[in-house]
Order: sequence, then C-alpha cells, then structure tokens
Amino acid sequence: MVQFLQALSAALPADRITLDPDIIAAHSRDQAAWAPQGRALALVRPRNAEQVRQTVTLCAEHRVPVVPRGAGTGLSGGANAVDGCVLLALDGMDHILEIDTHEQLAVVQPGVINDRLRAAAAEHGLWYPPDPASSPWSTIGGNAATNAGGVCCVKYGVTRDYVLGLQIVTAAGDLVRVGRRTRKGVAGYDLAGLFVGSEGTLGVITEITVRLLRLPDSPPKTIVGAFSSLVQAGQAVAAVAASGITPSALELIDRYCLRAVDDWKNMGLADLGDVLLLGRLDTGDEQQAQTLQTCFEQAGAVFSTRSTDAHEAEALFSARRLAYPALERLGPVLTEDVCVPRGQVPEMLARIERHARTHDVHIANIAHAGDGNLHPLIVVPTGDDQARTRAQLAFEAILDDAIALGGTVTGEHGVGLLKKRGLHAELGDNVLALHRAIKTALDPAGILNPGKII
Repeated sequence: MVQFLQALSAALPADRITLDPDIIAAHSRDQAAWAPQGRALALVRPRNAEQVRQTVTLCAEHRVPVVPRGAGTGLSGGANAVDGCVLLALDGMDHILEIDTHEQLAVVQPGVINDRLRAAAAEHGLWYPPDPASSPWSTIGGNAATNAGGVCCVKYGVTRDYVLGLQIVTAAGDLVRVGRRTRKGVAGYDLAGLFVGSEGTLGVITEITVRLLRLPDSPPKTIVGAFSSLVQAGQAVAAVAASGITPSALELIDRYCLRAVDDWKNMGLADLGDVLLLGRLDTGDEQQAQTLQTCFEQAGAVFSTRSTDAHEAEALFSARRLAYPALERLGPVLTEDVCVPRGQVPEMLARIERHARTHDVHIANIAHAGDGNLHPLIVVPTGDDQARTRAQLAFEAILDDAIALGGTVTGEHGVGLLKKRGLHAELGDNVLALHRAIKTALDPAGILNPGKII
C-alpha cells in the first residue's frame, strides 16, 4: 500500500488526501448505526471530476477498493468503509453549474445539498420535487446513488424520475456521460437510469443533470386526521388510494415519534393523537380536499381538520422530518423502509404491531403512507444486547412480510449492507445473476463499493 499512497500523493494536491485515522473514522460510516464498517486506508476529498478520475484510475491499477460517499445521511450502510479502501468524499464538489429556465433543468455537482438546489430553482420559479427527510443535509449525488424519494414522491416520483443525465467515472477510470438533456430520448440502453440507485457499485457520479418543474400555482391545503390505531390510519390510506385522489403528500407519524420530537424541539405536538395522517393537496381543488377528509373520517378518525394556518401545517411536516433524528437521541435505531401496495398498508401495519409484541421491542412508525412506503423504526435501549438481537429478528421478519404482501424490502433507502438478505429473498437466484453480470461487466475487478447490495 505504500506504493499506492505514494502514487496517490503524486497525482493529487496534498490537501485533498487525509491519512489521519480519527478523521478517516469520522467519514467511515453513514447513519445506519447497526451496519458494520471496515478500516479505510485513506480519505480523498476531490474538488473536480478529474481528481475523481485520477483517484479511481490509481485504485484500479493497485486493486484498492473505492467507497464513494456524500453527506453520510444514508440509512443502510451503503457508504460504510470496507477494509483497505479509499473513502471518496464528494461533498466538496458542491457547485450548481447551471439552471436552464427554458429547458427547465439544472446541472449540479454531486455534493450540492438537496434543499440548496430547491432554493436556487425557486428563485427562477422552478422546483426540484424529490425531497427526502434528510433534504436539509443530504446531497444530490447521494440521493441519486440511492434513488431517494421523500414526502412529495407519492405524486411527483423519486430521484430517477428527474435525472436526465450523469457524468460518471467508471471502474476503469474513464470519464463518461450517460443520458441526455432533452425531454425525450431512447438512444441505446437507459444507462443513466441504471446508475441511479446503484449505490456507487457501478461507477462514481461526478455531475447530475436533473429536470425541474414549475412551482405549483395554488397554495397547499393540509388535511390532518388523528386515529386511535395504526390499522385505522392504514385503512384511511387505502381509502384515499381507492378514491382516485393523488395528494402531493400523505404522511403518517405516531405519538411516540411526536413525543420524541417534542422532547427535543418543544413543538407541542405530542397530544394531537395516537397516529396522525398528514395530507397535502396542491391543486386548489376544494372537492379533493373534502374527499380526502371524508376518507379519514370514514376510516375512523377521532378527529380531522383542515389547517388554515400555513405555519401550523409546516410545523406538522417538520415534525415528520425530524422524527428519525429525534428517535436517535433515545438509543440505537434500526430503520426499515419497506414498501407495499397501498391496499396492503393496513395489513402491513398490523403485522408490524404483531412483530413488536412477539419480539418485545418498541417500534415507532413514520411513513410515506400515500405510496405504501413504511418506515418502522425499532428503538433499542443503549447497551441492551438482548434487545438488539430481538430487534434484528423483528427487522428481518418485517422484510419477509413486505415481500409476502407483494412489496419490496426497500422503497428509497437502498440495500447497502442491512438489506442484502432481504434483497436475495425478494429477487431470487435468476435475477440476482443478472445483477452480478452487470456488476462484473462494469466493474470486473470489483473495486467499486464492494460488498454492497449483492
């Protein structure tokens, strides 16, 4: 490794390479507290695509693994170090290179923070819809690597729906472009779509071209429903799906999460109900608002109301975004992001409750309920190894139930390390063989984020 480090030092400016073990350790994992991590050899912080290319080229020559990372907000261990790797931290490549108002697109480096792009687009009357809960901190490159979703995805889709083109450094160290800038284009395979969601296992993203939408014309309407059980809230979700309405957001959050947020931020929300559904409409259609509220009431809402106060409505959605970091303050959190057909949401929520009882663990619940993407959060007391073992059993059982109900083990967080067993159960041997063939073709030496996904 001495020869490799000498070559790396000769290729890059000295301030781009860090060998300090404490700094390297601080960049060696994401937010998945239970995912294992290895010991990295070095941390590289490139400022441009050429420095990424030089780094990957040297890693390929010396058979050194490369683990790309953005802000480290992932929840599956996808950015965790492996032994002897170079950590490639792309958060310093954070320039918005272009916003084209005529073509309604933006070109950004991978380290641009999601909310910063959204704010910059809004200055031109445009909007970038994908909005994971980590949007104030997560990067567009990381969002693309995991195909992140968010609150708005029930109506507006996930990251892959907005990525038009990518600049990629391949495993061989070539700098290539895939995709397009046009609204349509079917020339060749959809390689941009392939790289989105590949979690850094097929190439390193160094630039992203995304399409933008016009900002909605109507102020949003927020409808809140409070329920005495998760299953009733799930029945309301199924009713909304059956009604034909597509809200711009339909989020679930339980009292345990609200109380954790209150204890942290003192927002005064914990006594609103045992389970809340937060519906948002951006069409200005009064009939849709009435239908949404009726769905809540007929499913057994203890109360439902329409928020006329924009500040109050935003506070509720802010609480939803803050739920995960608030729970982290209570102890290690094992996070799910299973996704099931919307009609199966009540059954899936019931099964989650049963697993909490069976395995004697506490499972808090938040969800992008409108598209069936559930986030049961298994909270374990610090230092309780027996509870940790029970939590892992509950985690795997929830993955199996999602598959059994026609769903998937991950709706937006990615496979990383935590869901590899579940992915194998979901896909089966023949489809996994296709994945491995693609990996082998694009990364024959296996240096790009090895051990992740498959």
